[in-house]
Amino acid sequence: MAQHWQEMLPVDRYEVASNGLLFEYDRKVLTLLYQPLIGPIAYSLYMTLWSQIDENRLSSDGSSHHALMNVMDSNLKQIYDARLKLEGIGLLSTYVRTEEGLRSFVYEITPPLTPSQFFLDGMLNVYLYRKVGKNQFLKLKRFFSDEHFLEKENGYENVTRSFQEVFDSAVPGNPSSHLVDDLKLEEQRVYFDRVNPETIKVDEAHFDFDLLFAGLSENLVPKRAINKKVREAIAKLSFLYGIDPIQMKNIVISAVDESSEIQIDELRKSARDWYQLNFSDQLPLLIDKIQPLPHVTTTVEPKTQEEKLVQYLEKTSPRQLLIDISGGGEPSKSDLQIIEDVMFQQKLLPGVVNVLIQYVLLKTDMKLTKAYVDKIASHWARKRVQTVSEAMELAKKEHRQYLDWAEGKQTANQTPKTSARKKAIRTESLPDWFDKEAEEKPIQTGTENNELEEKKRALQERLKKYTK
Repeated sequence: MAQHWQEMLPVDRYEVASNGLLFEYDRKVLTLLYQPLIGPIAYSLYMTLWSQIDENRLSSDGSSHHALMNVMDSNLKQIYDARLKLEGIGLLSTYVRTEEGLRSFVYEITPPLTPSQFFLDGMLNVYLYRKVGKNQFLKLKRFFSDEHFLEKENGYENVTRSFQEVFDSAVPGNPSSHLVDDLKLEEQRVYFDRVNPETIKVDEAHFDFDLLFAGLSENLVPKRAINKKVREAIAKLSFLYGIDPIQMKNIVISAVDESSEIQIDELRKSARDWYQLNFSDQLPLLIDKIQPLPHVTTTVEPKTQEEKLVQYLEKTSPRQLLIDISGGGEPSKSDLQIIEDVMFQQKLLPGVVNVLIQYVLLKTDMKLTKAYVDKIASHWARKRVQTVSEAMELAKKEHRQYLDWAEGKQTANQTPKTSARKKAIRTESLPDWFDKEAEEKPIQTGTENNELEEKKRALQERLKKYTK
């Protein structure tokens, strides 16, 4: 995964463009609806870029990222991470050009969704509800809505005149020969306009529609019923609630009406009911895929191998870590479910989860065992572990206890004979960040297990490949 200094530098120039007109009302939408999801730094970046566009213009003069850092009082990494959030949520498109080794960027800001689009999105509105809570969410709905005027119910009659009733057209005697050319806009110029912002798209490649179709009977759900809008809704609900194609089958069937059509509102309701039934009435939370900035410890370029590993674990999502460890193979659904449960239920941060993954894989013969993961995760949650370094230190400190958990027994219940026997066969494999501690406090072990040592070396080599 590329680091921020590989993507942009303070000396790199940038310009700001707007993909359509922005209105004052958009500030309220961004402040009250988007800011809870993207955070204050990403919100500040959008507002700063917006302010750099001259009034009633669609682009700005050039500037450097160093100047942007000074304006926002933020470092380059914070600006880069904020940029990614804006891109991910559909508020920014980034273009880059390299000439003679110098990079220049164009940041094209996109107007936010309208309130009606946002509250009917099916994904962003759920994340907002989970973030701000029921009472604030209902206040926001009331703030961005009003009573609809129904003229007939209030005794009014519509007497508005049409265009033809008010105006007439007089054909001139000698039309100008240049009229057609004059009506055209010069090339490479665009009119000021308000574009229709697109809702968030979820890549359908992440959902196996072939597997879904294989489980659906044509008699119950005709293929024609799963049109483009339904496919988009299924992909979005799968991402939102973590529903696989097998589970989605029953949800789709429950949303089919008498005309063999799939009602999207019913599809959303069924998916929400499924999730709340399986997760104790909780709603999903929009979370960062990587360690959030306040809990990142490596702010300068790392020098030692351990610092490189810490930075890699902070800059990588748990899913990507599993892919890297397996040499590029996609993680299994069960492994992803274990990790998602830890992040949602125990609320561990992504970097901390990465340390947990690496530690557990090396302790359980490269397998993620749910019971073992949950036990350590709950311990780390109670200890309020929030950084990669804290997780590493706690793993070192509690190593003996975690060994007992892995073996399924508590030390207090072991007889001296059993304890001695277990000591003799403890030939565990440990991460690189464990080595220094192990040298300072050596544990008496028996003959080294060559197979586990080989797995350790293989895992470390894979991780080193991605930390370089």
